[in-house]
Amino acid sequence: MSELLQCQGLTMRFGGLVALDGLDLTLGSGEILGLIGPNGSGKTTFFNLLTGLYTPTDGRIHFAENDMTTASPQRIFESGVARTFQRSRLCLPLSVFDNIVIGSHRHQQHGLWSSLTRRSALAAEIDYQFDNATELLRGFSASLVMRMNEPVASLTMIDRRRVEICRALIGKPKLLLLDEPSAGMTFDETRALMDDLLVVKARSPELSVILIEHEMSVIERVTESCIALNFGKKIAEGRYRDVAADSQVQAAYLGTVT
Repeated sequence: MSELLQCQGLTMRFGGLVALDGLDLTLGSGEILGLIGPNGSGKTTFFNLLTGLYTPTDGRIHFAENDMTTASPQRIFESGVARTFQRSRLCLPLSVFDNIVIGSHRHQQHGLWSSLTRRSALAAEIDYQFDNATELLRGFSASLVMRMNEPVASLTMIDRRRVEICRALIGKPKLLLLDEPSAGMTFDETRALMDDLLVVKARSPELSVILIEHEMSVIERVTESCIALNFGKKIAEGRYRDVAADSQVQAAYLGTVT
């Protein structure tokens, strides 16, 4: 397995608050990594660093053999990193298709002037993107394909999550960051969404995924390894069952000590 992402001593301070403290992390191509820890442990801060929303106070980020420590969000996205958010960032009045195609702009070939002067080429690109969106949606839910032109506001929570993940995937990323995709969903909905994710992953074995999740059943089922954070520090790393059995993890996250 080739190395896709390497973080060395990754640190983020906000004044006197250390949100992430010297994190070392390596992710291989095609690997699914879980990230667990209590609220405020640094998980989303880590995602914000990976996507360029924050610039680390210290440490380095290497992605696909390039130093991305101080790269802009645009450059990071163009290099193949996509994400979802715990709180939905969908444009509810827009259609399912419109929301998904927003995520494909790094592959779009037409700017404003070209779109105005080469209408046939623009129409061909829209058809191409519609086919891509259809293929992605079909991998999650065949019924959603029939609702491509409906506003996202009309969808259930699980279908909105599906649309968000499709929006991230349509840009053909190398690394997909999922921030608590089960938030706001029932147990059965969460299980169905993870079924979808495993199908998508089987179709794209080279895709790497980092999953932030509070539902331990999801981490156990989906990930190959996981990292536990507390107060910004890595306190355990390895297979889920080993991490969950760690006394520091139980004290910090599960609430018990054996």
